[in-house]
Amino acid sequence: MVAFDAIGERYVKEREELSEQLRAGQWVIDRLPAGARVLDLGCGTGFPTAEQFAAAGVEVVGVDESPRMLELTARRVPSARVERGDMRSLDPGLGDFDAVTAFFSLLMLTRAEVAEVLAAVRGRLRGPGLLAVAMVQGDFDAEPITFLGTEIRVSAWSPQEFGEVVEAAGFTVEELRDVRVECETDRPYQVEPQVFVYARAGR
Repeated sequence: MVAFDAIGERYVKEREELSEQLRAGQWVIDRLPAGARVLDLGCGTGFPTAEQFAAAGVEVVGVDESPRMLELTARRVPSARVERGDMRSLDPGLGDFDAVTAFFSLLMLTRAEVAEVLAAVRGRLRGPGLLAVAMVQGDFDAEPITFLGTEIRVSAWSPQEFGEVVEAAGFTVEELRDVRVECETDRPYQVEPQVFVYARAGR
């Protein structure tokens, strides 16, 4: 999102609690075949996910709307292919993938758009057809919040409800993790409830 042009490097500095995201990335890596391709939706700065995949020898394609974020990804992960694009209308030329990840990027969409994007990426998956996605927990649709001094709109479900959204998009949920993570210092709360979903494309 264009709002993240203004956030830039601060997003790296503030996201210190990343163990669950790294765990999710490793879940994908452990199940990939040789020569796999992974699509990182809303790749942000490339840290930690694109960097994690590149270090494992995986071909990673990062898509983001923010030119500044893509600039940071290209600098941090020079082996990654970075593309400016909208998650809601992915370029067909990107091809197919063995896995798709989306860590806290889908929450920038409306609930209806999240469901549509998940269904669309289901159609781009091949081989093991892996999906690892993370969202904040809540009960709201495109609600305005202030994040690192920038106003954005976010959507969220409860863990169970989000698992159902993933299943409805054509996936089989293998694991759903309900976690609590310490937040950035400028938040009105100190602990953020998050949900991580590990899934495979249904056959």
